Amino acid sequence: MSGSGAGVWVFRNGVMQLEQPAAASRKALVYVPTNEVVRSVEALERRLGTLGWERYYENRSIVQLHKRDGGADLITIPRDFASLRSTHMYDVVVKNRDHFKVVDAA
Repeated sequence: MSGSGAGVWVFRNGVMQLEQPAAASRKALVYVPTNEVVRSVEALERRLGTLGWERYYENRSIVQLHKRDGGADLITIPRDFASLRSTHMYDVVVKNRDHFKVVDAA
């Protein structure tokens, strides 16, 4: 038997096997008032717009939003929604408590 790296050796039915840990679960960003899963940058920007956020900066890879009231907070998200990671999602949640939550994707 060869193999190194992450995993746990288990003895099952007379055979020793290396079990790999489960892949990290995918996360989803949910807009709490409607319980809607956010599925695009446009949808997220629309929801954030109703909460006082507006586009501040953009380039080919990112979009930044800031509060219209002049606050110092910025939210930076990738333009490609498939690249949105849990760190981006939690940034949205922390800056918009009671409006968004992060859940395990189905």
